[in-house]
Amino acid sequence: MWRVSALFSEDSRKSQPVLSVVAVLLDDYSELGELPPRSPLEPVCEDGPAGPVPEERKRTSRELRELWQKAILQQILLLRMEKENQKLQASESDLLNKRLKLDYEEITPCLKEVTTVWEKMLSTPGRSKIKFDMEKMHSAVGQGVPRHHRGEIWKFLAEQHHLKHQFPSKQQPKDTPYKELLKRLTSQQHAILIDLGRTFPTHPYFSAQLGAGQLSLYNILKAYSLLDQEVGYCQGLSFVAGILLLHMGEEEAFHMLKFLMFEMGLRKQYRPDMIILQIQMYQLSRLLHDYHRDLYNHLEEHEIGPSLYAAPWFLTVFASQFPLGFVARVFDMIFLQGSEVIFKVALSLLGSHKPLILQHENLETIVDFIKNTLPNLGLVQMEKTISQVFEMDISKQLQAYEVEYHVLQEELIDSSPLSDNQRMDKLEKTNSSLRKQNLDLLEQLQVANSRIQSLEATVEKLLSSESKLKQATLALELERAALLQVVGELRRQTATELSGPEPDLTRPGPTGD
Repeated sequence: MWRVSALFSEDSRKSQPVLSVVAVLLDDYSELGELPPRSPLEPVCEDGPAGPVPEERKRTSRELRELWQKAILQQILLLRMEKENQKLQASESDLLNKRLKLDYEEITPCLKEVTTVWEKMLSTPGRSKIKFDMEKMHSAVGQGVPRHHRGEIWKFLAEQHHLKHQFPSKQQPKDTPYKELLKRLTSQQHAILIDLGRTFPTHPYFSAQLGAGQLSLYNILKAYSLLDQEVGYCQGLSFVAGILLLHMGEEEAFHMLKFLMFEMGLRKQYRPDMIILQIQMYQLSRLLHDYHRDLYNHLEEHEIGPSLYAAPWFLTVFASQFPLGFVARVFDMIFLQGSEVIFKVALSLLGSHKPLILQHENLETIVDFIKNTLPNLGLVQMEKTISQVFEMDISKQLQAYEVEYHVLQEELIDSSPLSDNQRMDKLEKTNSSLRKQNLDLLEQLQVANSRIQSLEATVEKLLSSESKLKQATLALELERAALLQVVGELRRQTATELSGPEPDLTRPGPTGD
């Protein structure tokens, strides 16, 4: 026993696993009974206090070696079990976080057949380089998006957008790695920290102060504020980032935020001057005027402009007031169609609830209804709103209203009695706004040109396919004509054979005896 313990007497003071090995060995020796400690140099006394002690059989070196190997194997097994337990705990933690993240009620339940369609598209080999049929994707999004696949589907729709618009925007930021951005400091830190507790305060994933949800959200917003110095951080962005974070990992959510801001047109409404947000409010007012005149007149009568109720809808993409299931469906459509979806949803919400809004007769009750009652009117109304959005097309009206807004602004500047300095200031601001608008239009033109080039390439492919199909059709027609000719000849031959000399039935045949 002393020989075995002496082999690792020094390590036993330093390593807990080795102590476990010693414990195993000592357990194996427990059958020998308790022996008093003695020096290894002390001779063994044959007589005990009660007389001679019967001599125990000494274990052979082979038996000791087997015991040693058994102890090592048991320790290795324990270490492996400990690692597996750690993996299991991490996996359970991930599953718990996923359940916490997706703790919301769906607006459009996704049928099993639709889920199968999505899974087939997501599992397509090399899908990031394959252009899928737009009508098929539009139909699939309209029928529903499975909650547990939603983050992956958003990434898939972003991939499809990049394939269809292969020329990147001029306003694209530097491609700085996410982890590199996290190492830097941001001047927006205080504003971000204040808004963390205000972002989905009742959702279990974000409710814990500086918990996993708030820390990940802080990292995303900090990284974006460093990436986009012009926008930095703006109130409302935390809700957009939070919705993304509920459906995917932290770094993936950051890249999708960047995609929505720069590729899908959300960035312009967060610029410090907020001019685009003012234009959006005017556009929504004009949409109400054209589509729901009686509701527009009712709101105007009580001096209620869209900025009193709709600004949070645009800045948070409805996430600050509406149920998460509804907001997730809005994001489904934004990834498919762009930021124009926000106008469609706002117009559909106001129009479908017009009779209820018209019942209120003063500013306070109307605004309170739109802000607080409207977002909680039930799943059926929400689903009806989403289905209406898929049938709307207002892109031309939005462009016309934007031009109209700038014309009106110019007329106001020209007609107002201002001093030269004031007029110069306004002209400079207008000039700056027009420059930004010009940049936006150039960007849209570039995107349109890329679409034209893509469509022209598609047309060339279709024309080539058409030519090949015509040649194949001609060859098949010639083959058909030849086959018909052969069939005709065979029919004639058959008819000739059948119309040969008939046997004379009146003539007696041979008879037997």
